[in-house]
Amino acid sequence: MRVNDAAGALARTSRVSALGRLLDRVLEATGADDLARILTRELSAALDVDGATLLLWNRKLDSFEVLTGSETHITPFRPGTAVLPAPEAGFLLSDGEVLETRHGGDGVLVPLMARSGLVGMLVLGPRSGNKRKPPLRPAEARLLSTLATRSALVLENHLYLKELVATERMAALGTMAGMLAHDCRTPMTVIRGYAEILRDEATTDVARDRAQMIVGMVDRLDRMTRETLDFARAGGQLTRRPVDVSHLVEEILGSLERELPGLAVLRRVDVPPEVTASVDTDKLRRAVFNIAANARDAMKGAGRLHAEVAIEDHPLAAPARRAGDAARWLVLTLTDEGPGVPPAIRDTVFEPFVTEGKKSGTGLGLAVTRRFVEDQGGTVELLPRAATDARGASFRIRLPLPAP
Repeated sequence: MRVNDAAGALARTSRVSALGRLLDRVLEATGADDLARILTRELSAALDVDGATLLLWNRKLDSFEVLTGSETHITPFRPGTAVLPAPEAGFLLSDGEVLETRHGGDGVLVPLMARSGLVGMLVLGPRSGNKRKPPLRPAEARLLSTLATRSALVLENHLYLKELVATERMAALGTMAGMLAHDCRTPMTVIRGYAEILRDEATTDVARDRAQMIVGMVDRLDRMTRETLDFARAGGQLTRRPVDVSHLVEEILGSLERELPGLAVLRRVDVPPEVTASVDTDKLRRAVFNIAANARDAMKGAGRLHAEVAIEDHPLAAPARRAGDAARWLVLTLTDEGPGVPPAIRDTVFEPFVTEGKKSGTGLGLAVTRRFVEDQGGTVELLPRAATDARGASFRIRLPLPAP
């Protein structure tokens, strides 16, 4: 028994020392990814707990970004909904004390509070073989509380710097896009006009095809210019109008095959005819088109795109929802049969200028898609490969709908 007591005391001392070292490591973190590794891997090892999950709060979307020790992905959920990667938490760390919040879970919820408010939460799994209540000793709880405060400040500074850099980039991009539109669109219009004349007056198929190719290339340049302008402009500018959802979805999906030759769209639409919504149809159409265009490019110019459309209820019952929350969601899932998104860019696929393996394009297509969807209060995500049986990439768009 004395040997066991001595071993337990040594383990406790070791954990406290490890937490002390992590206090300095957190301040040296170079960004969110580095901090996530410290909190989900090194901290869980130091405390000898069964895993840890870091939840970063996205104030714009009212959703969390979930980071575990092995992967990072966006999960659009709100407080009160289930988070699959996170351990079951039955305790709350508050000002250095561990409070029991409910029975059943052995994990610990650690809020990350900065000067601007809540920036995230850390969910610690239960300690291996530990049945004591509370799961952390007083010295561990105090050090963990200090660690959480420092982590919150690091995250807040990282987010502030990220927003500042993004603002400067948008200002530079807006200036460049304006110059591009002004200087290039007039000559492109002239080129396209003469190419159409040549196409219509051509006496051979070869000349007609070449003239049509010029028209197509000018249209591609025009789309790239428009895409850059769309992304550079400030978000939030919507032209909403009430529409029949099933009719709109059928119209958008039906136009993809006409606008993207070589793409075959296999549809499964489960939307009642009486469902209506007030949406910016042009922005939704562009968002879907950008995903479909990327899918066709990934499939080398030809292939099948699986489109599934459904209506989902809010995961929380009406009394538990916050004021203003949508009662239902329009969910549109687009899945191609290409090679899938390369692992190197899965975590940044919605960032501007991210592209890999494409011979043309600006790398703004999915960034524009995200902006257009978020402008309307929705979310767009790249589904994990395990979430679908498809071989290619699968994207899911969710838009809020009014209560029936």
